[in-house]
Amino acid sequence: MCLGIPGEVVEILADRPDLAKVDVSGVRRAINIGLLVEEDVRPGDWVLIHVGFALSKIDESEARAALEFLEDIGKAYQDEMAALRDSHID
Repeated sequence: MCLGIPGEVVEILADRPDLAKVDVSGVRRAINIGLLVEEDVRPGDWVLIHVGFALSKIDESEARAALEFLEDIGKAYQDEMAALRDSHID
């Protein structure tokens, strides 16, 4: 099962404005925000992430509810977090 997972934007990378550093339950990774060029993504915003790409901008209450749901479903969430921890964008 593949999930979209909420992450909070921590910073937009100055030398790569198509990349942002996000925090997902304490794991920080660079993700591609190029699909959201029209959304004006900024630090503090929440995005829905799948395979290293931000798919949509979401509000914080939606992000918190999604994280709570994902934590409740167990293994699929753990697998997604493991994939995020192992990911790397150059």
